[in-house]
Amino acid sequence: MTDLSGKTALITGSARGIGRAIALRYASRGANVVVNYAGNKDAAMATAADVERLGGRAITVQANVAVVADIHRLFNEAAARFGEIDIAVANAGVELIGIDFVDITEEQFDRLFTINTKGTFFTLQTAARRVADNGRILYVGSTTTAVPVAREGLYGSSKIAPRYAVEVLAQELADRGVTVNTILPTAIEGAGVFTEFDPDHPVRQFVSRPGRIGRRMGTVEDVADAAEYFASDLAAWVSGQTLLVTGGSFQ
Repeated sequence: MTDLSGKTALITGSARGIGRAIALRYASRGANVVVNYAGNKDAAMATAADVERLGGRAITVQANVAVVADIHRLFNEAAARFGEIDIAVANAGVELIGIDFVDITEEQFDRLFTINTKGTFFTLQTAARRVADNGRILYVGSTTTAVPVAREGLYGSSKIAPRYAVEVLAQELADRGVTVNTILPTAIEGAGVFTEFDPDHPVRQFVSRPGRIGRRMGTVEDVADAAEYFASDLAAWVSGQTLLVTGGSFQ
């Protein structure tokens, strides 16, 4: 079992969904957790309470990753409470799918690129400056950056730039022993646009096709498994890599 005792993990967008699952997984392995949220304080407090129930220590920090000053404050508050930051997970983002490329508006473009691209870029940059030597940096992206999907052009485009940044940072931080990796989840039940949706949603037919283990959607626990691996000693010499969490499918 992974031992994260004494380590501190900062996870953006960790009040719910994938971020929450990673926060709870790290807490169950002994880590202190910085729970970040943009607006849902109640959900963040509930996550922090669950972290402490699992034996970890937690703080909640409201910060909007679209605002660079908020990102800096997030890391400052984490360091003030726990000292060194050992693990940083750039998870916060927004989804907007089901829109033809020709119908994308400037307002939609600005929103997704401000949060998913700019916000993640500067989260990674701040993590590169602040994470302790031999630490871990993770980016939670999307399989739409690996396999183009019709009507998801805006979302996939906004998520692809940080993948490049991860591979650059992996090289630039190698001498410090800091690993930088990407996780690309498929459609995940209980996360993003799939937090609450009709059981007859077309995505269920999509994921039930042959070629996917269990012919099911992914779960937040599937993603937390990958995040645990990358945070562990087993991945100390794995950096600049991209791991698809798809059950064997390419999407």
